[in-house]
Amino acid sequence: MKSPPPSSLVVRWQRQHGRNELPWQGTQDPYRVWLSEIMLQQTQVVTVRDYYARFLARFANVQLLAAAHLDDVLALWSGLGYYSRARNLHACAQRVMSDHGGTFPRSALELQTLPGIGRSTAAAIASLCFGERVAILDGNVKRVLTRLLGFQGDLASSANERQLWQFANDLLPRRDLARAMPRYTQGMMDLGATVCLAKAPHCNRCPLAAHCVARREGKPERYPVKTRKLRRSSQSLWMLWAQDSKGSVWLSQRPTPGVWAGLHCLPLFESLADLQASIPARQRGAVQELPVLRHALTHKDLYLHAVRVKLPATSTLALAGAWVSASQWAQLGLPAPVRKMLQTGGGA
Repeated sequence: MKSPPPSSLVVRWQRQHGRNELPWQGTQDPYRVWLSEIMLQQTQVVTVRDYYARFLARFANVQLLAAAHLDDVLALWSGLGYYSRARNLHACAQRVMSDHGGTFPRSALELQTLPGIGRSTAAAIASLCFGERVAILDGNVKRVLTRLLGFQGDLASSANERQLWQFANDLLPRRDLARAMPRYTQGMMDLGATVCLAKAPHCNRCPLAAHCVARREGKPERYPVKTRKLRRSSQSLWMLWAQDSKGSVWLSQRPTPGVWAGLHCLPLFESLADLQASIPARQRGAVQELPVLRHALTHKDLYLHAVRVKLPATSTLALAGAWVSASQWAQLGLPAPVRKMLQTGGGA
């Protein structure tokens, strides 16, 4: 008897054993699926859950998001990281309204023309919402496919990645796409997240075990192959925490591109001398240097040297920005370490 194709096994497994309780599942609303896909990029499900719920409570549909001020979007995103996602999310919503009459395009090719939507995200939306026969290829799915196929091509090579895309397309379901594609796409994501783990994969629970080359070899953890790795770097920045007698703090908006682009932030400096030069001369002796805070970005560690100084309410700094009260800054998009510092008064 001919065994079912891998796609059928994934569809069946997802229905019985996959994740079916996540808040963005059980819907074919492209707005909700798109929002979840953007939030889940480089971010764990456990973190996204609360952000997703808060975001939908504030912006229930693409019309409300498009009409919002970017500061309101960044404020809700604060702490989730990778803030370009939030800026692109806002720009994408506006494009959906202006170019598509408030309705998301139904094809992956058209979805890719929108800000912040790449090939894999477009395919996820098109397959989950509209049953289009297109493959996703995020990090988890790359791991599943390279192990299943025994794909030894170095994914640092764009040619090898293109070949893996082709293999991913070849494995897609061919029948009853309206039902099969959403299950298959979700199933591949679920396998990578819960079974085909980077370390110590649960091969005995995998519906593709009988087809898997890596399992047959006994070396699943050698896949995927990717030799080029970005080196982590580090940077020290000095941060001026100026506070007036009324409790307001001086904030400026970060330039684009750059660290925390578009967010409101305590002024940043390359050196302590530069920071001190921005403080009125008569107050320079009253500064307080706080313990250094390490903050990890994607490929860089930031060492933040916060310097606090209290100034009269009538003071003006020779810096871009303005005094912002506590009730105001709480509603702005702030970098996570800055928000935590202001909320705790500099404590842990």
